[in-house]
Amino acid sequence: MPAKRLSNFRNETYKDFSLPKEKAAMENAIKQARATLGREYPLLIGSEKIKTNDLIISRNPAHPTEIIGKFGKGTIGLAQRSLDTAAKTFEMWRTFDPYQRADILVRAAAITRRRRYEINAWMILEVGKNYLEADADTAEAIDFLEFYAREMYRLAGPQPVHKNQGEVGYLEYLPLGVGVIVPPWNFPFAILVGIASAAIVTGNTIVLKPSSDSPMMGWLFAEIMNEAGLPDGVLNFFTAPGGEIGDYLVKSPITRFISFTGSKEIGLRITQLAATPEKGQRWIKRVVAEMGGKDGIVVAKDADVEIASQGIVAAAFGFQGQKCSACSRAIVERPVYDKVVERVKELVDALEIGDPRDNKAIGPVVNQRAQEKILEYIKIGKSEGRLISGGATFGKEGYYIKPTVFADIDPNARLAQEEIFGPILAIIPVKDFDEALKVANNTEYGLTGAIYVKNRAKLERAAKEFFVGNLYINRKCTGALVGVHPFGGFNMSGTDSKAGGRDYLHLFLQARVVAEKVKDVPKKKRRGKKKRVAAKAE
Repeated sequence: MPAKRLSNFRNETYKDFSLPKEKAAMENAIKQARATLGREYPLLIGSEKIKTNDLIISRNPAHPTEIIGKFGKGTIGLAQRSLDTAAKTFEMWRTFDPYQRADILVRAAAITRRRRYEINAWMILEVGKNYLEADADTAEAIDFLEFYAREMYRLAGPQPVHKNQGEVGYLEYLPLGVGVIVPPWNFPFAILVGIASAAIVTGNTIVLKPSSDSPMMGWLFAEIMNEAGLPDGVLNFFTAPGGEIGDYLVKSPITRFISFTGSKEIGLRITQLAATPEKGQRWIKRVVAEMGGKDGIVVAKDADVEIASQGIVAAAFGFQGQKCSACSRAIVERPVYDKVVERVKELVDALEIGDPRDNKAIGPVVNQRAQEKILEYIKIGKSEGRLISGGATFGKEGYYIKPTVFADIDPNARLAQEEIFGPILAIIPVKDFDEALKVANNTEYGLTGAIYVKNRAKLERAAKEFFVGNLYINRKCTGALVGVHPFGGFNMSGTDSKAGGRDYLHLFLQARVVAEKVKDVPKKKRRGKKKRVAAKAE
């Protein structure tokens, strides 16, 4: 049993950067980070820091000539060494006291709070988030550490089972083994910390392969976990491109599970590769995958147009629409359609575009490849609907695209069906509420969705029929909170792994039952009621 008891979980509060003190602290952290740009960072395998000749260059998407850092480019041989090290360390870590594992996460959360502005600063520079988006990301990472630590306290030790005469027994949760952790660049610290810490606290060892667009976030987490007392070899920091090396890690017979967040295409490939056993493999590999969405916000004819329009714009263009939960479809009933289109245009046109380190509302997309893809979809949109805002790049430096809105989009158009992952919103008119729900469910995804409606019967109907993993009513479809909105979706959005929920750690555990036959204990002879009465009379 633990020597102490953790306090009740509480979500982190975001910093208020309208306050001069907070704004100055953030500006100072950015200044300090920029003073150390361009440094070289090694791979971390066990206790070794390994430098490589070839490097992965992380760049600032707002200023592509500005190098964030140079990271070791792992090879097949080093990938194998990482897996071997993780496998060897697992033999120690799997029997490590689970309460002590949880306490390491609590210490890591405290360190992250202390380094919060520093982490925010690197995120602003490396992926182009503004102050609040970066701080919300770091706050969510803290929440994951604190929440999963408490979940491990709950799941540690023998779990009760129903009694059976002549037996004593219990259920216990065991770790799986070596995991490959593949986080995305869009929530480069929160999701990375969440999926890595869940695997670690449950007694698994990992090879952490961060996105090549955000390796600094992985490096910072490795530093934090080391400072928190995590033994060498539990977390192996391995930067490498995807493709061949990613496939090698997934296919290895050492790999027991893969935790992935990213595109549908890569998620399906991982699932396919993991399903094929390799020589020497003794288990069915487990895949935990979150693969994106084509999320819609429905606006009913009785909705508050102003509140709905604000929610649409916030959900569509927060972090340039580069969220799997972002609103990429606004599905609006005809009676309020023109009003919503007009108000959305006004709100979008007022968004300020510029350098994230100056805390502008809209920053760059993550890289040139993303920019080119989004521009292709803008061309498609011009043939499928009516451009009412944006539709072009911005500025002479950086990967900027103006927030773009198309109206009069058909529900089956490419803009309404394909995940774009950028600042493009498709507004779709529908004749009534029946059609609105039909269109809302008319994609292969099922991650998040929202509806703005006042009528209680329609609200309750949407709650039953709008088929997504996270449904929000009279609020935007982004901004899930750990413990409050466990996050994960249906269909091609992934395996419905509810990150930040009470089910999540089970994905990294396997249950074992221990039952022992014991000698029956004879029941005590009891005197009947009548005899007891008779004895008393005597």
